[in-house]
Amino acid sequence: MELKVDGRRVYAATGGRPFESTRPAVIFIHGAGQDHSNWQLPARWFAWHDHAVLAIDLPGHGRSDGPPQEAITDMAQWIGRLMDAAGIKRAGLVGHSMGGAIAIEAAAAFPDRISRMALLGTALAMPVNDVLLTAAREAPETAHRMITAWALGPRAKVGGNPAPGLWMSGGSMALLGRNRPGVLYTAFAACNRWQSGPDAARRVRCPALVIMGSSDSMTPPKIGRTLAEAIPGSRTVTIPNSGHMMMAEAPDAVLDALIDFFAMAGAA
Repeated sequence: MELKVDGRRVYAATGGRPFESTRPAVIFIHGAGQDHSNWQLPARWFAWHDHAVLAIDLPGHGRSDGPPQEAITDMAQWIGRLMDAAGIKRAGLVGHSMGGAIAIEAAAAFPDRISRMALLGTALAMPVNDVLLTAAREAPETAHRMITAWALGPRAKVGGNPAPGLWMSGGSMALLGRNRPGVLYTAFAACNRWQSGPDAARRVRCPALVIMGSSDSMTPPKIGRTLAEAIPGSRTVTIPNSGHMMMAEAPDAVLDALIDFFAMAGAA
């Protein structure tokens, strides 16, 4: 599905079903240098269980026009304009890593429009290692190798893909390699500058779930628990034997956590 936001083309996967804005909406927000393909399983499940799904490509990422946004708060405001373009009054947000930071800011900025949010591999602050930030600007392929090494848990690096025969490290490198020049650096620089996370988290009023990977070296469970403590009334789920890329490493466990959370929030 294609939308127009700020006069630019935005691509969003709809989970294999036509988008209907009258259904309960869920917006999936990927992390830095990623795209909508991170969400294939949950997007499809929610689309086929009475939800309107938008698994978006952020500006400059994937199939969406650029340029990329330079601040997390700007990306959150962009989510509001995306909802307007899609005819969505209220939506649940599911965000991974940088996408989780965007979701926090959006929930704080639009309390009447965000019905719930699930945050995967997210923290109150997302500083980026200086070496990685420099590599993202000057030697992207080196940055891709660093990200792949840090983002995947130990099992993912030794044949741990739930789908036999698929290579998770190679898949990560291929996805990152599709980034246009400057996109990864701009996204990491935005994460590095983000300082309003604690204040935004305190202002969240919707039900929130923090999903952590037990082997996540980029946003360890300790950091996830600190995030959960800052969001009033939030709950947590820890995915065993999973690193930062838990949607790829433990897709069924992530989907189960999202199904349970959205069912609970819906009942409430």
